[in-house]
Order: sequence, then C-alpha cells, then structure tokens
Amino acid sequence: MKRFLGLMTMIVALAFTARAQEYVALNYTFHKGELYELEQKSRSETYMTINEIVQRTTRDYNNIITMDVTDVNPGKTTLTFRYKDLKFNFNAKNQNIFVDAKVTNDKEPFQAGLKKVLDQPFTVEIQTTGIINKVEGLDQILDNAASAFNSLKKDEQAAYKKLMKDQFGTAAFQSWLEQLLIMYPAHGIKTGTQWEENVPMRGGLVGSIDLYWNLQTWDTQTAKIGGTSKIKTDKVQMLTLDDDIKATAEISGTTSSNYLVNRSSGFPNICVQTTEMNGEYTYKADKAKRIKHDLKVPVKVVTNASYKIKQMK
Repeated sequence: MKRFLGLMTMIVALAFTARAQEYVALNYTFHKGELYELEQKSRSETYMTINEIVQRTTRDYNNIITMDVTDVNPGKTTLTFRYKDLKFNFNAKNQNIFVDAKVTNDKEPFQAGLKKVLDQPFTVEIQTTGIINKVEGLDQILDNAASAFNSLKKDEQAAYKKLMKDQFGTAAFQSWLEQLLIMYPAHGIKTGTQWEENVPMRGGLVGSIDLYWNLQTWDTQTAKIGGTSKIKTDKVQMLTLDDDIKATAEISGTTSSNYLVNRSSGFPNICVQTTEMNGEYTYKADKAKRIKHDLKVPVKVVTNASYKIKQMK
C-alpha cells in the first residue's frame, strides 16, 4: 500500500512538473453578442500635510458596469460600456458628498449629474493582448451630465465639473482600466514567466506606470496571475489641483494585484489590488491663493480595491 501511494505521489508530481514546463497562450477572446458585468468596490484615502495640519480625503466607489461585445475584428474588439449602478462617496474638508445615482436627491447636485451618466453607452476598443486603443463617448456623456450644475454659481459649477472629470472622465477611466486588465504577451508563456508593459499616467497626475505580471499556475479553464506596478510622477510638470492651485508633484508608489483569470475570455473573474503612493506636492507661490512662497506638501495615498467580472450571456 505504501509503495502504491508513493507511486501515485510521484505520478502527480511528474504531471505537475510537466504542466509547469508547458507553454500556454493567454489573450482576450470575445464573441459578438456576449455580455459581461463588472463589479467594483474600492476605497482611496489621501493624506496631505499643509502647514503641519493633516487633511484627509476619502473616495469610495461601489459600481456595476455592463460590457457588451458589439464588434469583433482581427486583433481587436469593441466593447460597449454602461454604468448600471453608481455609488460614490467623497469626503474632504468637512464636506461629504454621497451619491447613489439611482436615487433622486435635490439637495445634492452631483447626484443629479451622475444620474445622467447611468445607462449611457460609451465604447472601449481593446486589442487581443489587452492594450486599450481608445475610449470614445465618455466625455460627451459627462458634458451632458454637467447640465445638472447649470443653476449653481460659476465657481461651484467649475468645482463639480472638475470633480466629475477627475473621477469619471476618459483619462481617469482609461488609466483605471489599464491597471485593472492584464496586458498579455504576444507569445506563449509558462509557469513562472514574468512580462511587463509601460503606460502613461492619465488624468490628474503626470508620469508613467511600469506594469509587471507573472504566471503562477494555470489549468484548462483558469490562470492565477500576480501583478505589481511601479508608479512615478514627472516632478517638473505643472498640475492644477483643487481650488485651482498650481503645483508640481514628486510622488512614487507601488500596486500589488492578484488575479484569477477566466481563460475563455481573458477577463479576470476576480482581482484584488492594493496601492500605496508617497511623496510631495510643491504648491507654487500665488498671492491670489494666499501662498506667499513655494510650499512643500507631503502626501500619502492608499487604495484598496476588489473587482469581479462575470459573463451574463
């Protein structure tokens, strides 16, 4: 009996070793008419120290997005995205904005704005490797949604429009999607292989993101992939922050990701991510903003997120 068990253990070990040495092709494969649903839950906390006073800003997202496969061509696919559920909680400077886009709240203009975003289609063109060619239609949706702010004062309109663009605009959306989806190598890989890509930071900060992935295990249906990224801003590029403050940013950080990938589509069934960034802003002297001289502002950002993607049809 012991000899039999030992033989079976050896067979299993040899089978595992053989599988580890096999090459597997990973990519995005879609068929027209398929429908997927993406659920996002994330929380981001930003800490800034201004004149020795710590200011904390939190952003919470609880969103559901559908993705229709509307056009399939050699090497690329067009997906039509729609926000089906959109909950956003923003807390900063003793101001709290909670939005459930499905619920009417006449006292919160941002809610009226995001309600206009629900069910509105915009498209993403993605290569079979996961590189995103373009995002179209999203900024037009936000421009239309901004009409909800027309009754506000000019400075309030500008503040709400900036908040909406920073959180949900094309640049922010593409940057988020590029860090969520894996960009697969064009060739077959085996267990233990690491590969990488580089993408620009989009949206508020200017810089670059080095993305790294490694294949941990795989079978006929799934693959487990670990991911890391290195984030670094361009410290000489001028930015416009909240309250129209001009600044440069010297910030760096890392993201750690774990994926369980569905091999039939290439989408992650589950993704869990943790990001931490540290550094400082340099507020530029501006008499109108009562900034007498360049001001160093230490900053720390921590984000925890989880995502689920499932096929609906």
